Amino acid sequence: MKLRKLFLVAILASGVGAASLSAASFAFSTGSADAKLASLSQPASATRLETETADDFILPETTSINAATVTGLIPIGVPLSSITNVEIEVYRVFPNDSAAPSGNVPSRMNSPADVEIASATRDSSQGTLHFSAAVLSSPFTAQNSVVAGITKAPGNVTHGEGPVTGQEVSITITFDPPIVLPSDHYFFRPEISVVAGDFLYLSAPRPIMSGTPFLPDLQAWIRNSALKPDWLRIGTDIIDGGSAPTFNMTFSLAGETIPNAGTPGHANCHGRTVSALARQFGGIDAAASALGFSSVASLQDVLRAFCIS
Repeated sequence: MKLRKLFLVAILASGVGAASLSAASFAFSTGSADAKLASLSQPASATRLETETADDFILPETTSINAATVTGLIPIGVPLSSITNVEIEVYRVFPNDSAAPSGNVPSRMNSPADVEIASATRDSSQGTLHFSAAVLSSPFTAQNSVVAGITKAPGNVTHGEGPVTGQEVSITITFDPPIVLPSDHYFFRPEISVVAGDFLYLSAPRPIMSGTPFLPDLQAWIRNSALKPDWLRIGTDIIDGGSAPTFNMTFSLAGETIPNAGTPGHANCHGRTVSALARQFGGIDAAASALGFSSVASLQDVLRAFCIS
């Protein structure tokens, strides 16, 4: 695929314990929040439709992702304990996993797919991720926001809903089990539940300045349950109809690459991936431990899902 050739992702080579001296760590970040945009990304509530904000990343080879961070706003005065659930979804780039465009949005080129990769979904309410939160700064003001103004074409240009102030919080996430994905271009979508308040995902500079630059770096997209399965570009489609700035969102990912892994959909995928891990880490038990799996059985379950995805 052409997308696989058009990337520049920093891969940090380091040893991870005695059993994994040959492992290559994967680290990706969009950098710090730039105070330009805050966009809703949370499940449905009494006053809000379910709303999803997504931004892209690229994996240069098969990778086990065991951790992430997300930065956003919660209302001032709301305690961190009000963050009650975190759900992460990963999407391929349209037209993968998608039907034909509906015509309800200006474009689907370079958007997230209609549906997520089921095997990559992690949810704290299901025990498949664990999280903690910390306040980075308060008060923190974003220059513009997108919360409810998410509308089908031709009324999609709503210009945003203006400045918003809250507590800037960082949410640190550990995936249990880790997410294993083949090399490809993806979108990362967090949904954060906050009791009696909104979670507004904060933007980061585009192009990436202090994080991990890569090409092509696509802009952030958003949708709510009324627009689904379509998505709108936050900058181009909502803020100002083509002349507005475009945005990344503030997140990071960490994990380990799996060189010479099998190819999903191929008959030998599982065996080849297990063999690659055994060679890389000095045994499948050591691989499970180094990658952050609770057991070999958990690793095997994830690899089976990876190979049929």
